[in-house]
Amino acid sequence: MKSWPSRLLVIVAVAGVAGCATWTRWTHKAESAGEPAPPAEAAQAHVMLVPGALKWQPFSPGGPGAKLAVLSGDPEKSGPFVIRIRQPAGGKTPPHWHPVDEHVTVVKGTMFLGMGEKLRKRGAREFPAGSYLMLPAKAPHFAWVGRKGEGIVQVHGTGPFQIVFVNPADDPRNKTGKR
Repeated sequence: MKSWPSRLLVIVAVAGVAGCATWTRWTHKAESAGEPAPPAEAAQAHVMLVPGALKWQPFSPGGPGAKLAVLSGDPEKSGPFVIRIRQPAGGKTPPHWHPVDEHVTVVKGTMFLGMGEKLRKRGAREFPAGSYLMLPAKAPHFAWVGRKGEGIVQVHGTGPFQIVFVNPADDPRNKTGKR
């Protein structure tokens, strides 16, 4: 009769071989003998960016001094996208909503967010860097950046992505320059 350590060793070895076979099946696609590989240009390119490579552009819906960088995809078209929005300390975004779910990660600074059609500081929550929020489509909300330092959020979702202000008069895109 074999000892239990010997049996345990055999069980572990069998489980390891089965695990490797499963891993190989999940990570390696079987190649069909009759079908050629897809052309290289058909594969989606990797996106690898360091902070200095981001191309920040003015982003008027985010208020004065706000900037936007598109990391991948096109938020104005159908399909997945990732963007970052940078706002100066104290920057505010009036009540608005989006036609699609909005996934937000606070990358830098502190963001305050409240739900509803009126900007009310009471009831808003504080979200430090590292926080994640999922805001359902058409849910009115508002936000502002803390007074100490700029804020950067990363937004991802499936486009087309739009910002619809609850009160059209709050939309900075509708305001003409003051003279």
